[in-house]
Amino acid sequence: MEEIFEKISDSELEVMKVLWASAEALPVSVLRQTLRASQGWEATTVKTLVQRLCAKGAVTQEKRKIFYYRAAVSQTDYNSWAARSLVSKLYQGRASNLVAALVDSKGLSADDIAELKAMFEKF
Repeated sequence: MEEIFEKISDSELEVMKVLWASAEALPVSVLRQTLRASQGWEATTVKTLVQRLCAKGAVTQEKRKIFYYRAAVSQTDYNSWAARSLVSKLYQGRASNLVAALVDSKGLSADDIAELKAMFEKF
């Protein structure tokens, strides 16, 4: 699964976000419309990105009268991988270094800190 995640580009991730937000498979026309509004992308760009994601195994297609697309990987799994990858690449594999950087840069609100304390107390 991780090999799929590593291959997803930033642009492809925008397509994945649209698919993750939908409970159902989507036709390419809905993907085009949504991504044109949010990203300004042309139909050919969306089609190319969807085809790449299918080739990578991140998206599946199903033929009805037209093709419908759905994410083959979950957003939760992708987000977990992305967090681990970020910590590994930038913070020497230590999540505490990430938290320290957020605290030092005032990147955590009081609500964030309270939420983190509550999570840690559960362990």
